[in-house]
Amino acid sequence: MHFHGTLEHMTIDEIIGFVGGLDGVLTIRPAPGDGTPDISWGDTFFYYAPDGATPTTAQPFATVVTKNYPGDEASRLDRPDTFRVNIAAGKEAFTRWTGHEPREPASAEVDPSTTDTVIAHPVYGTVGWLAVVNPGERTEASTRELLRAAHHLARSRHERRADSTTR
Repeated sequence: MHFHGTLEHMTIDEIIGFVGGLDGVLTIRPAPGDGTPDISWGDTFFYYAPDGATPTTAQPFATVVTKNYPGDEASRLDRPDTFRVNIAAGKEAFTRWTGHEPREPASAEVDPSTTDTVIAHPVYGTVGWLAVVNPGERTEASTRELLRAAHHLARSRHERRADSTTR
């Protein structure tokens, strides 16, 4: 799964295949008739859940969203063929990519609709989430690295919780 010159950016299916191929990942793709809220249909949520059950006490470690959500319109996901990968890669990765701590204000404003650029998530950046609108040639490798880091952190949190309940 490498960047194909004929595509402007990684496809949602490439991202889902990559993240879904990591160990213990539960991929949830809400759709009509499955009891999920309508607004989530078409989006994808990745959890570390080696037992295959949706965690009730953990957030996804990454998501792919295909539309604007209320209060989260700045990425302009209403443009054709536009989506955003959201990644909880941790404080270190956030600081390395943005140049500031999650709760600190950014020194320079970045347009959240800019494509193929790693940015602080326009809504959840204050809790350390990063985002990439339409990852492409410049950010494909970085997006994969950040997704691996987020997966590793989610697995570590899961293992710590499991250890604390078995003592």
